Amino acid sequence: MNGKTPVIRLVLSTFADEEMAGAAVRALLEARLIACGSMIPRVRSLYLWKGVLEESGEVMVLFKTDREMASLCMKRLEEIHPYEVPEIILLEPEAVSAPYEAWIRESLRKPC
Repeated sequence: MNGKTPVIRLVLSTFADEEMAGAAVRALLEARLIACGSMIPRVRSLYLWKGVLEESGEVMVLFKTDREMASLCMKRLEEIHPYEVPEIILLEPEAVSAPYEAWIRESLRKPC
């Protein structure tokens, strides 16, 4: 850890299946809004929806981006997300290894 406040941000979201999750990850990667999307399959969610207790299997995704791209990433994710009310949560890590942070920042740069 380099002692500085990290610029890396994580955006968390859930999707109904791996196909939907993968499509979102690819769209954000192609737009260079994220450096990586880690899909975590077989998440079990219980929630109240319109007054009814629901239970469903989902895929959780952690999108890796930086402070500069986070709001654009969240906005685009909201536009392409298939859910009526998508879960889109911004997380700010307390510490990130310097080499990983450098890789993410380099990955977000537009090619010349």
